[in-house]
Amino acid sequence: MMLLWIVIVGIVIYGIVLLIMKPFERKGNKNEQEDRALDVLRERFARGEIDETEYEEKKRVLLKG
Repeated sequence: MMLLWIVIVGIVIYGIVLLIMKPFERKGNKNEQEDRALDVLRERFARGEIDETEYEEKKRVLLKG
C-alpha cells in the first residue's frame, strides 16, 4: 500500500514539473523556427533563386515578425 502512494506522489510531481516547463519549451521552438526560415532564405539566395532585393525584403519580414 505504501508503494502505491509513493508512485502516485511521483506521478503528481512529474505532472507539475511538466506543466511548469511547458511555457519555456514553446519559447525555444519559435526561435528555432525563425532560424530555420532564415537558413532556407539564405540557401535560396545562395542558389540564385531570389535576388538581393527580394532576399533583404523577406529577411526584414522574418526578423520583424
